[in-house]
Amino acid sequence: MSVPERMSGVLTPVVTPFGNDLAPDAKRLTEQCRWLLAQEVGLAVFGTNSEANSMSVDEKIELIDRLLEAGIDAARMMPGTGCAAFTDSVRLTSHAVNSGCSGVLMLPPFYYKDVSDDGLFAVYAEIIERIGDARLRIYLYHIPPISQVPLSLPLIERLITSYPETVVGIKDSGGDWANTKAMLDAGWDDFRIFVGSEAFLLDNMRNGGDGCISASANVNPAAILALYHKWDDGDGEAMQAGLNDVRERFIQFPMIAALKAGVAHFSGDPGWAQMRPPLVALDAGQQAQLQKSLEDIGFTMDGLGAGK
Repeated sequence: MSVPERMSGVLTPVVTPFGNDLAPDAKRLTEQCRWLLAQEVGLAVFGTNSEANSMSVDEKIELIDRLLEAGIDAARMMPGTGCAAFTDSVRLTSHAVNSGCSGVLMLPPFYYKDVSDDGLFAVYAEIIERIGDARLRIYLYHIPPISQVPLSLPLIERLITSYPETVVGIKDSGGDWANTKAMLDAGWDDFRIFVGSEAFLLDNMRNGGDGCISASANVNPAAILALYHKWDDGDGEAMQAGLNDVRERFIQFPMIAALKAGVAHFSGDPGWAQMRPPLVALDAGQQAQLQKSLEDIGFTMDGLGAGK
């Protein structure tokens, strides 16, 4: 039984296409994943920007199966598997491990707030023990602006100490560079630290980090990956400024809707704009504003939609 290598680099929380019936569209998702892999970034399917928590466990399992049947490489995948109920996390995580995924990105249970570190440790431990598989690699997901359930440094250290071959990394989407820097300074052995926005990528790499898992990698993957590889070549500051400029044009609007509008526009497939309630698509005026803003800087998504 082979165990996965620890992941690093740039990964994309892949936006999820939905049909007019609001069901996930596996065919569109497969084509998008192929395009992203061709840009040499990994696939963090079922992330926040994937509308993951608007989908059921059954839907996510079906999508994993469909992606693998279509030839998408499981070794390039880090699906989000953290659910509000730990039994759902166990089921979805087990499926990801058995499917050959290199790791999983795991939110803490996010419905109850002000929970203790002891409670959070207990739920991660329960998931790990119930799965009981040496292939399991968990990347913690710290996103308190959304989950309202932060992962403290003492909790992270306790998990690493108790499960050093299982809890192997984290995505820090807190938006607080001081917190990320504290993780980097902690000196945890071979613990992979990803920032949740490419806006922090240069700082992360300069301080020994391992990459980013960013929404913007849905639309700007090659440029983000270029900074990851060339951050110390002398042009890092200029490359970072370019990434920030593109990101700023998308975050002027609700981010997930803007990403989907971008994919819809550059792929020539308007169906990509469909959101699953409670989220809603950009209106026509917002779409036009976004397109104009991107045209102003000559932004494109080369090759997108070529497989249609």
